[in-house]
Amino acid sequence: MHDSLFQPLKMGALEARNRIFMAPLTRGRATQPGSIPNDMMATYYRQRAGAGLIISEATGISREGLGWPAAPGIWSEEQTEGWKQTTEAVHEEGGLIVLQLWHMGRLVHPSFLDGEPGVSASATTAPDHAHTATGRQPHQQARALGTDEIGRVVADYAHAAENARKAGFDGVQLHGANGYLVDQFLRSSTNLRDDDYGESVENRCRFLDEVLEALVGVWGADRVGVRLSPNGETQGCDDPDPASLFGAAASVIEKHGLAFLELREPGPDGTFGQTDVPKQSPLIRQRYSGALVLNSDYDAAEAEADVATGKADAISFGRPYISNPDLDVRIARGVEFAPNTNVPKSWYLPGPEGYIDYPTLEMEKAKVA
Repeated sequence: MHDSLFQPLKMGALEARNRIFMAPLTRGRATQPGSIPNDMMATYYRQRAGAGLIISEATGISREGLGWPAAPGIWSEEQTEGWKQTTEAVHEEGGLIVLQLWHMGRLVHPSFLDGEPGVSASATTAPDHAHTATGRQPHQQARALGTDEIGRVVADYAHAAENARKAGFDGVQLHGANGYLVDQFLRSSTNLRDDDYGESVENRCRFLDEVLEALVGVWGADRVGVRLSPNGETQGCDDPDPASLFGAAASVIEKHGLAFLELREPGPDGTFGQTDVPKQSPLIRQRYSGALVLNSDYDAAEAEADVATGKADAISFGRPYISNPDLDVRIARGVEFAPNTNVPKSWYLPGPEGYIDYPTLEMEKAKVA
């Protein structure tokens, strides 16, 4: 029924057994203090290892870059050791998992940084509120990174990538989407710089280019991917000419010969808001020759159609994977997805409820029997 989704896919050195990928999903279950991955997280990922590729939840590359309560990090030895439980669990089930590297930039509230401001491409303030350990608080103005500081941040990405290797991941994905630091450099509404990292599209892509060069230096291009969100405003991050910008970004990614590129192209009700900006994937498909993964609001039939026609090489599913740990099995058997329950309440709360207690299809059938 969905034959195209169950064909293997080679992406550089990554060999996915199917084209149903698990998108990165922040779940807020890391042990505090220390943002340390734990055995409950390993169980969560083990349950979902039937995905052709798991892209981990967004993971902080440094204390400076992490501003989400109980999200995991990858900068410390304890975090690296904690992640080994997850990679071993996924590999025991025959799965693949890459780590998503995350710097939130201006979206890091000062409460995570002992009162110091977050950093960004420019001194701007994100709209709405930050999620903090003490509840929602208004975002504060970020501090612009000095030109002499950018190398330090790039080095933080490289260090995190090295730790991901030590932790046993199969590769890494750079989070360049959703209004976080890389996106803040890319888009003109958040990049007001007049140096080598600002103004022109080529300059605004320079930070992306330098970070990718660092990641490829650690992993090789055949185990590195990127996530971009090229359609419309996201967390106050926008650009008046997305075709020129993201076409140029795709050319940078092509230059590095990366294994895969994931695009978040949400519909009208996407998590971070959405506009009627035309989808950029056809243009990006022309600029980037590697594996293209599309994400957001797909059902099984739409996913099959886009892979069968060559619009995408794989589809990454986000929210359906919360309540369907065996999503690949359900798609293969033509079974409706189980609905999310206790959502969004249970997306980010601590504990197993709404996290590792969703039954597989076989468990549901056994209960009925």
